[in-house]
Amino acid sequence: MIALERTNNYSMEIIFEPWPWYIAGPLIALIMFILLMVGKKFSMSSNLTTICTMCGADKKVIFFKFDWKAQRWNLIVILGAIIGGFIGSHFLSNDTSVAIHPEVIDNLRNLGFNSAGKSYLPTELYGINALTNTKSLIILIIGGLLVGFGARYAGGCTSGHAISGLSNLQRPSLIAVIGFFIGGLLMVHLLFPLIF
Repeated sequence: MIALERTNNYSMEIIFEPWPWYIAGPLIALIMFILLMVGKKFSMSSNLTTICTMCGADKKVIFFKFDWKAQRWNLIVILGAIIGGFIGSHFLSNDTSVAIHPEVIDNLRNLGFNSAGKSYLPTELYGINALTNTKSLIILIIGGLLVGFGARYAGGCTSGHAISGLSNLQRPSLIAVIGFFIGGLLMVHLLFPLIF
């Protein structure tokens, strides 16, 4: 959302704020309705499957043996996510940090995350310097493997189950989403403090 704020008597500053749920939610629902009507399913992990098949993974693994050309439309989702994210962060955002409770910021800083409350993602894990830190690199690699395994084991990723699967009223998606939340809570409250 765009708002105008007077900075002095003669000029106005444009302030960009996140869209409220009552606008973003119906827009997501509209997109899902359109996809359902044309017989398509939304999922980021299926895009990655298509890319792997395009790169020749079908020659090594049976899972990747399918007609990827029938899924070409899905690759537009990746392109849209990249372009939309770039536009949103560079042209439609005044502040890209996440509004976090001050106690949480203090707890994260005690764990060594000095960028908490200042940046969208912790630069200690996702900044370019993290690639030179062995601990951060190991965490990213293990995390990526676990996410890949989880998406394959659950038959889809969080976006596919939580948005597409739930909108199709699929029970496996409901079970997967409950599992995602339980796993997230366990990670944040039990494993995360042990790692850091």
